[in-house]
Amino acid sequence: MTSSVVAVTGGHVVPVSSDPIDGGTVLIRDGRIEAVGVDVAVPEGATVVDATGRWVLPGFVEAHGHIGIHEEGEGVAGDDVNEMTGPNMAAVRAIDAINIDDEGFRDALSGGVTSVVVKPGSGNPIGGQSVAIKSWGGRTIDEQVIRAAVSVKSALGENPKRVYAGKNQTPSTRLGTALIIRQAFTEAQHYRAARAAAEAKGEPFKTDLGLETLARVLDGELAWDQHAHRHDDLVTAIRLADEFGYRLVLNHGTEGHKIADVIAERDIPVIFGPMFTSRSKVELRDRAIANLAALAKAGVRVAITTDHPVVPINFLVHQATLAVKDGLPRQTALEALTVNPASFLGLDDRVGALEPGRDGDVVVWSGDPLDVHARAEHVLIEGRTVYTWDRATATARVVERAERFTA
Repeated sequence: MTSSVVAVTGGHVVPVSSDPIDGGTVLIRDGRIEAVGVDVAVPEGATVVDATGRWVLPGFVEAHGHIGIHEEGEGVAGDDVNEMTGPNMAAVRAIDAINIDDEGFRDALSGGVTSVVVKPGSGNPIGGQSVAIKSWGGRTIDEQVIRAAVSVKSALGENPKRVYAGKNQTPSTRLGTALIIRQAFTEAQHYRAARAAAEAKGEPFKTDLGLETLARVLDGELAWDQHAHRHDDLVTAIRLADEFGYRLVLNHGTEGHKIADVIAERDIPVIFGPMFTSRSKVELRDRAIANLAALAKAGVRVAITTDHPVVPINFLVHQATLAVKDGLPRQTALEALTVNPASFLGLDDRVGALEPGRDGDVVVWSGDPLDVHARAEHVLIEGRTVYTWDRATATARVVERAERFTA
């Protein structure tokens, strides 16, 4: 059993939310960060991770992925990302389909990704509820949960059109997709009012799981994660959010640079990417890595996504590197991997920065993580070592299931 106190010492500490610290220490007690600084006293008996000559950062946050519900190498058996038997699937939950032995989780560790927001796919206008989890550590998925529901996934554009036109049902157009969303929220408004009236009278009320979910979106408890690529779909997303007053987070934002001022003025966050995909459909025609820099320059708060497995999750940091190459400030790139995605989805009390009180999710890199030659050499989740890279043998070691929480 490891000590409940862990000290990562001697490294170039980059908290992201504050200035870097040369020769700093990150002290973790009982899974939470207790102190960060140069003159941090290391208690006797603490487990020490020597980070001398290396960089120390918070674990990265993948804000939009399908890890565990769209498994790699498993074909149809591992694909549970879309429940496409109906266009409104607000009641379904990603947590009910995650396989924590998906190989993608090991890839996440190798890329310094310690938190993932797993979302249903984009086949439906309303796809279902996301879940925020740690990328390793539990014997079951429930032991890895950060927050059981943080958002509801929704899609505009080509995907719902393609799926439901093939079924010869609504929606087969963009206007039909918007209709499904508007009808659902209108019904949720009526449901919420009827529920409140019944509660006031002490009368029983029949629960509808889908409408309960949408009511939570209307109440601001859950974000509305809107898949949208083309600029007109982004504008539709904003129009719908204005109509119903929910907390909008734009996902993908491929053509967001075309209306960057509009997005910035309304302070709507954008989870941008993936950046390495081919232009496989017409709404990706203007995809460019430089579009992210244009959004940030306009004042839009941004995060970066791989949309795993569209791009392997361990390439999250490489997308940030190429974004810097194409004009994104490096501090903004680091924020887009850490503090921003945590903030967008209400996880910033737990993850996203090296600050006292947050989880002890710490990654020791061989050097600057935005250098493509750098490696994640030591990954801790809640103060427990889950991944190491041995320079001498060039091999990785992941703490496996039998060792989790006891290693």
